[in-house]
Amino acid sequence: MSVRGNRAAEKPATVTRGDDNDLADLFARNQAWAKSKTLVDPSFFSRLVGQQRPSYFWIGCSDSRVPATEIVNLDPGEMFVHRNVANLAMENDPNFAAALQFAIEALHVQHIIVVGHYGCGGIQAAMAPATADAIGDWLAPVRAVHHAHPCKAAPDQADANALCERNVVAQVEALAANRLVRTAWAAKAALTLHGWVYAISDGLLRAVCEPVHQDGRGVPPPDGTGRAR
Repeated sequence: MSVRGNRAAEKPATVTRGDDNDLADLFARNQAWAKSKTLVDPSFFSRLVGQQRPSYFWIGCSDSRVPATEIVNLDPGEMFVHRNVANLAMENDPNFAAALQFAIEALHVQHIIVVGHYGCGGIQAAMAPATADAIGDWLAPVRAVHHAHPCKAAPDQADANALCERNVVAQVEALAANRLVRTAWAAKAALTLHGWVYAISDGLLRAVCEPVHQDGRGVPPPDGTGRAR
């Protein structure tokens, strides 16, 4: 049978479309949100067009339950945000490096905040055996933190919350050593690093290390319980 005959016998691929009503609902919600904003503040969007002067750069997890600006009650334009799985601040990641450079050099943010969250799927995955895929490669730094300082709630039970906190501290330490941050500090920029954790269970943020200023102080050594002080 010829190739042409084979092609004639093939059935066209079936494209499965999502529920268009779901997408229409998103547009309706967007319109309602925009209307509510302008009812309260008629110039809200016109101000945003020519203004982005946030003081904060938020490095958070991609988890949909941790909306950066909402949990600190800020409006658009008040916080610059970068999110990835397990809130990593890796200098060799071009996506993160570009965001960090823009935050420091263009926006001149004063505070860089690494925010992890309890119940993080990335943290839990890092405590499991490594996988030979994109997520396995991405979580290698978290897995290294876990192997270097095993976090256990009991002799036979890993403590994901403790690793979540340790990972935040590790990312703050990485930022303190980052070339862009060190250059900003050398130029006397008023830049401070912070490490926080968000609890989905009560909606509250908690600091897991002291703020890190130009002298590099503020990140405490781990204590004997496996948690960052």
